[in-house]
Amino acid sequence: MESTWKLQDAKAKFSQLVDDALKKGPQLVTRRGHDAVVVVSVDQYNQLLSPKPAFKEFLLNCPKIDDDIEFDRQKDCPRSIEL
Repeated sequence: MESTWKLQDAKAKFSQLVDDALKKGPQLVTRRGHDAVVVVSVDQYNQLLSPKPAFKEFLLNCPKIDDDIEFDRQKDCPRSIEL
């Protein structure tokens, strides 16, 4: 759950802002009506920074499909196309 704080309120209630970030999740702070920053817990921040495998590595590490799986093909006739 994300809560939105005006910068002035975030300054005045910084302890509450930090508590909410720890308990409720990311807290959005706005400045002059525009999104400025997000306050998150250290755990969430570390998750964002954790190394992710490259796409190729991800695909190569996916569970393998057994060779004995058979797929049924549709037996419908393809539609006719005018060229």
